Amino acid sequence: MDIVRLLPDSVANQIAAGEVIQRPASCLKELVENSLDAGASFVQIIVRDAGRTLLQVVDDGQGMSETDARMAFERHATSKISQAADLFALRTMGFRGEALASICAVANVEVQTRREEDELGTLLEISGSKVLRQEPVQCAKGTNMRIKNLFFNVPARRRFLKTDQTEMRNIMQEFFRIVLVNSDVRFTLTHNDEVLWDLKAGTDKQRIEAVFGKGSRNLYSRQLVDIQTDSELVRIHGFVGVPESANRNPQQYFFVNRRFMRHPYFHKAVMTAYQGLLHNDCSPSYFIYFDIAPEAIDVNIHPTKTEIKFADEQLIFPILLATVREALGKFNVVPSIDFDTSGKVEMPVVRHDSVIPTASDFMKRTTTYNPFHSTRETGHDWQQDTVDRNWQTLYTPLTDRQTEVLQSSAGKETMQDSLFEHDYKDEIFGTPYQIAGKYIAQPMTQGLMLIDQHRAHTLLLYDQCSKRLKEHNGEVQQLLFPEIWDVGLEDEPLVDTYKEYLHDLGFELDRLTRGSYNVAGVPALLGNQNALMALQQLLDSMREMGEVAADERERRIAWTMAENAAVPYGRQLTEAEMNDMVFRLLQRKDFRIAPSGKTIAVLLDSEMISSLF
Repeated sequence: MDIVRLLPDSVANQIAAGEVIQRPASCLKELVENSLDAGASFVQIIVRDAGRTLLQVVDDGQGMSETDARMAFERHATSKISQAADLFALRTMGFRGEALASICAVANVEVQTRREEDELGTLLEISGSKVLRQEPVQCAKGTNMRIKNLFFNVPARRRFLKTDQTEMRNIMQEFFRIVLVNSDVRFTLTHNDEVLWDLKAGTDKQRIEAVFGKGSRNLYSRQLVDIQTDSELVRIHGFVGVPESANRNPQQYFFVNRRFMRHPYFHKAVMTAYQGLLHNDCSPSYFIYFDIAPEAIDVNIHPTKTEIKFADEQLIFPILLATVREALGKFNVVPSIDFDTSGKVEMPVVRHDSVIPTASDFMKRTTTYNPFHSTRETGHDWQQDTVDRNWQTLYTPLTDRQTEVLQSSAGKETMQDSLFEHDYKDEIFGTPYQIAGKYIAQPMTQGLMLIDQHRAHTLLLYDQCSKRLKEHNGEVQQLLFPEIWDVGLEDEPLVDTYKEYLHDLGFELDRLTRGSYNVAGVPALLGNQNALMALQQLLDSMREMGEVAADERERRIAWTMAENAAVPYGRQLTEAEMNDMVFRLLQRKDFRIAPSGKTIAVLLDSEMISSLF
């Protein structure tokens, strides 16, 4: 019996939808790109329940005839190309002829469309690839596309959709990728009857300001430097952020021929231009547009069309690198290099009479005491403290051979594990001392224990943060002057999702405007440290963790909070501070490894120390 059979079109379309239409955001992307290909100057987007219930796109483009409206939903039916050679001369967003066929296979679709020269338009209803009706209708010029009950006939796919907050973030991400490269088009976005965006047509810089400068007290565009270059191979223009504006959550966008793309190789070129200008873990924002001959790129690599292959990417790399460097240099953001001082490490020294608070100290509410940067009580400006440039001479660095021995010794996990099973708090022997503002060296009866001061203090604070989350009882320190936290509309759903966790830690947040919050209180653990920086790092952690179990979510939030409140690297400790930290640390049985998996303490026994000599 023959077993090979031809699949019905409805089944083939559902299979294709698995690649093209992965979630509401990808469906919206295809609809809006069709509107842009139709020459629309105004695109309205209406969303309900993060796209589960409704995705509606209304445009004032050229519209479709009665026949075109019916043909548009057939597989491989497109107005963009007619032969294979056209793939190398693409100027449109779509061309495969798969999107509408895939959408109508997994949703209820209603479309009204009319060309300018037609008196009547066309109404078409399709459900699960089956045409329910088609008839003439009075409607405005352009196309009004409604996608209802996405994945209604694919329950497995619908169950795998994330929360409304997550799906809405994905929609916002696709929305930004489209509006940033189509600044000459007006866009509106409405979710559950609330207008989130109304972006007027303008220049690229005006569009960037409208999207990312919203709610900010300073013009976002002031942090950007124009870049521009023209060559026979490619035209590059756009904007890059000044180094001072770099952060852990930058806005980074590449576009080619008005199409968003990901390109790690070109990203490396931009980051190379910033070499030596950025702080650790910070990256610059950039909005870079490439105009290139269509035959020099291949967009037909993946159904999402975000992976673009350049024929001459190795030639474009140095052009992009030189363009960004020239722009940074032109605006005097590249520092001069002093070859007599470059490479030296300068470690700020804080006064020695500020003591790391004990666990009981953290329970006390205060508005003036900062355990790490105490300034208000004495009026002293610690930024004016002299810098000890000779700290390296206090400790002789390890030779290559000694480092090799240490690394080999650290590999003896069985011996190390057995060593750390002991109770060490009663085996402290001698006075601790600090190395390079980073490590505490504590003599022990069995040898020498090396402790990472920041990770050790983070572990001690981690328990307190975990307790706050479990008991929903954060110690709050009221701010005399509340601060404004601008998160942007893209991350507002995420903040709302985790707002209870932030409250349990001790943050008092009130929504001020769309995308911004009033911070009236902060956790007492923070003292006078930068609360907005702590909030931003917590937001970064929330964004990265995605969908995880509640216990794991609490663990990551507690650890991020503890890291922000812990004593920083470079902070010089007094003997009393080190004694307190070491004693409290050694009371724990799990003090060797942090929950993040990083090493906190290492014990060098007499045998290991002897092997170094």
